[in-house]
Amino acid sequence: MELKYEKKDVYSTLSEKELKKVDEYAKQYMEFINVAKTEYLCVEQAISMLEANGFCSLDQKQALKAGDKVYFINKEKSLFATVIGKESLKEGLRIIGAHIDSPRLDLKPFPLVERDQIALFKTQYYGGIKKYQWLSIPLAMHGVVYNEKGEKIVISIGEDPKDPCFTIADLLPHLAKDQLKTEASKFINPEKMSVIVGNMKDKEAKENPVKANILKLLYEKYGIKEIDFARSEISFVPAFKARYVGLDSSLIGGYGQDDRVCSYATLRALIELKKVPEKTCIALIVDKEEIGSIGNTSMNSRIFDFFILQLLQKTGEEKVSELEVYYHSKMLSADVTAGVNPDYEEVHDIQNASMIGSGVSIEKYGGSGGKYNSSDANAKYVAEVMNLFDKYHVHYQLGTLGKVEMGGGGTIAYILANKGVEVIDCGTAVLAMHSTFELTSKFDVYMTYQAYSAFFQG
Repeated sequence: MELKYEKKDVYSTLSEKELKKVDEYAKQYMEFINVAKTEYLCVEQAISMLEANGFCSLDQKQALKAGDKVYFINKEKSLFATVIGKESLKEGLRIIGAHIDSPRLDLKPFPLVERDQIALFKTQYYGGIKKYQWLSIPLAMHGVVYNEKGEKIVISIGEDPKDPCFTIADLLPHLAKDQLKTEASKFINPEKMSVIVGNMKDKEAKENPVKANILKLLYEKYGIKEIDFARSEISFVPAFKARYVGLDSSLIGGYGQDDRVCSYATLRALIELKKVPEKTCIALIVDKEEIGSIGNTSMNSRIFDFFILQLLQKTGEEKVSELEVYYHSKMLSADVTAGVNPDYEEVHDIQNASMIGSGVSIEKYGGSGGKYNSSDANAKYVAEVMNLFDKYHVHYQLGTLGKVEMGGGGTIAYILANKGVEVIDCGTAVLAMHSTFELTSKFDVYMTYQAYSAFFQG
């Protein structure tokens, strides 16, 4: 009998057949995050995946029965998908919820300016970032614009190698004497994070000729005017692709792995259910987690209640309340956590930290300080999830985000917990979280998918 607990690496335990599955899954996952760089693009990719596997829009079904597969889109930026189970909804649901928004740079309502013969887009950063990481790297431009006729215009520039890209020019070290004396949090003035978009002049323009030329190019290609920026959602994200990292190709590097690594695994786990589940299974991919889950596309929106109400109506259970459904439901809050960075071990309690390559991470609680803003799972549910993973031979580890009072972070777990759902955080450990090039272990990525598959199977 082994009395001591210690973390084990996943790689050493896998057969050659399983290792091939890891590589196949990692390749497909990287293809997903190379395309799904904004919430809009994530939802588009999710719909393609779902429809290719027999799912249809909820509004196409007047009634639902066991085995039906449907999805619901919330304003193009979040999505709920479900496979109806054999049991009544009042017996509870099995929910996995992830978020698809990632830190990025958004355009201001009137972003285009000209200074010193250069045209610039003024930005507002979204989510928690280290601002210096966004300077002097290639950026791609993605978004939607609605013109005065209400027509939707999609913009995507910088991903194709043939496209031009964009960048924010950092200050050269030769002239950065004063800047380098500044404390890190003030090192980069966010008002100076302006994206360079051009240098050529419109020869006919009398004022701001470079800006005038950019406006002309935008109108010629997209039919948009300067006023249309006020009715747009345009973001800049890193233009580079996901890559294997390391001589052994054991790590995956890429933008937006927080939290698209869990979003992709959630979708795959639901899509690949091999039989009709006992309980109805729901995959959530939602927006706005990085800025506090506020807004009508976030998990805090009551649109999820509306979705559950529709499921009740279409399964003939109108008299059942959403609260009764939630009370008997169980959930994995599918979000990433901090993996131990060898150069910064001091911020972790190593005995209670998640190690890269040791499997999917279960976290009983998050928050900060005295567990503030945390959903703290009860012991019985922690044991249930651990036993389930053991049953399906899922490699997992137990972890916390970091040392007490070193910092902290939250997920969407508390939102569903507040509705009465049993919830625990369960996701992939990440290095350089919220950077432009986050790192994960391909073995942890695969085990995250395995964990979610086990949870839906029950």
